[in-house]
Amino acid sequence: MSSSAPLIVARNISHYFGEGEARSQVLFDNSFQINPGQLVIMTGPSGSGKTTLLTLIGALRGVQAGSLQVLGNDLVGLDAVALTEMRRNVGFIFQMHNLFESLSAIDNVLMATHLSGMTPDEAKRRGVALLERLGLGHRLGHRPAALSGGQRQRVAVARALVNRPRLILADEPTAALDKASSMEVVALLHELAVEEGGGVVMVTHDNRILDQADRLMSMVDGRIISDVLVRELVALCELLSQINFFSQLSTAELSAVAEKMRPIRFLDGDVLIRQGDIGNDFFLLYEGYADVFVDEGMSEAPVARLERGRYFGERALITGEARNATIIGRGEGVVYALDKEAFQAAMAIAPSLKEQLQKLYFGR
Repeated sequence: MSSSAPLIVARNISHYFGEGEARSQVLFDNSFQINPGQLVIMTGPSGSGKTTLLTLIGALRGVQAGSLQVLGNDLVGLDAVALTEMRRNVGFIFQMHNLFESLSAIDNVLMATHLSGMTPDEAKRRGVALLERLGLGHRLGHRPAALSGGQRQRVAVARALVNRPRLILADEPTAALDKASSMEVVALLHELAVEEGGGVVMVTHDNRILDQADRLMSMVDGRIISDVLVRELVALCELLSQINFFSQLSTAELSAVAEKMRPIRFLDGDVLIRQGDIGNDFFLLYEGYADVFVDEGMSEAPVARLERGRYFGERALITGEARNATIIGRGEGVVYALDKEAFQAAMAIAPSLKEQLQKLYFGR
């Protein structure tokens, strides 16, 4: 598997619990892809299906509907031997630490290295280094009964990381930790994702660590309702806040709008909107630039050039008129699009926003 290949590719994943009349659907047609270098945090209310999805990714449950590839392996139909081999490249961190009570902290960590091919000296060096970084250098020889709940969880984190797996799956790994320890654990996980070319998928309700994520996936009632790259989300919010008719929205409201925007990549010469067409989207130019043409039968020269942060397409959504210009992408770039329904919902968030737009397009 090449380092640039996706770590996880899920298509139309559904899942059910129970049989017969008691059968209940808990996941509904979820599709996503996770690439190397990402720390992905899955959020959502309890019972929304986050842990179920995590256990499917980790091959702890069988895939019932859809397709799921993890680390280049198609989990549907994979035999027991191949599943076991795949799991060796996955590190698991659960809310319950599941340590061996008869073993010391360092020995619990080293248990994970027995089938790794590492020499005993290398395994111990890695294990000690991880425990020291997690603030447990003075507790190497202590058994779980002599450790606090947070310390036991940090041992479990070290155990999951000691083999440098390509993929870490974590279910509430910071629930028992104070803020400083939580930050250290997330920093370690992020280091794995960035430096080792791996990835982390973490289920959490811990709001203290959300800003450490590269990507946020939100689940409600078994469905992924939003999936955003954090850096792009922040940048989109900043660009939206500079648009006059979005400037009065709160940060939370801007974020809700940005989450509904979808990226569209364009090449030189691609038509982004065409004069005379019915308008269905609002656009924000994120990368590259575009030329504006108005066909009046006189000149083919552009009447304007749009750069990063410029927006277009809103007039047709407000007035119901056809597009009044053609906009063509130049070079390679990205626009973010917001469909008409989401745009109108954003208008309804704040009455002043709707009033601004109506005055702009109907009051002159």
